[in-house]
Amino acid sequence: QAELGKPQRNCYTLPGFDFSYGLYTHRTDGGVPEAIGHWNTVKPRTALVQKMPRDFITMNRGALKAGYTTAHEFNLYYKAKDIRRKDDEYSRFKRCPPKVPADFTYGITARPCTPLFDLLQHKYKELWMEQQRALTAAQRIEKKKVKDKVCETRTTFLRKHPVPAKEESFWHLPRLEKV
Repeated sequence: QAELGKPQRNCYTLPGFDFSYGLYTHRTDGGVPEAIGHWNTVKPRTALVQKMPRDFITMNRGALKAGYTTAHEFNLYYKAKDIRRKDDEYSRFKRCPPKVPADFTYGITARPCTPLFDLLQHKYKELWMEQQRALTAAQRIEKKKVKDKVCETRTTFLRKHPVPAKEESFWHLPRLEKV
């Protein structure tokens, strides 16, 4: 029972200073002297033969060819013909990593650093200015070619290619056209 007039304690009393927490395990190895004396090597485990998952696509195809249509018939077919997936070399169930060279580096290569000497000499500005000068020179040559060429108007076109003369036809009454 709680002491009268005092709040109830909600904690446990701790053991003394000589108490050690946890479990004590006796050493099975000999410590440093035995480790220096000989190596205990672990034998590699053989790969466990993993049961491949069912190949439902092939089993469904076979059930349809056999004429089964209901879910109950499909389940009976699955029990009768348990077809498993093939363990091919490209299967996602294989656990070995791909073979890559020892010096292979993953990721994308870093961008080459900008040459500081070219920045200090304003080399990029000079290259851009040369490109702009070449572009304006090409545009001037293009404009001169356009000025030298005479623009052709409708009048000059009709002088070169006259319209063919229309054949003169006499007007007839529509009702006398077939006569």
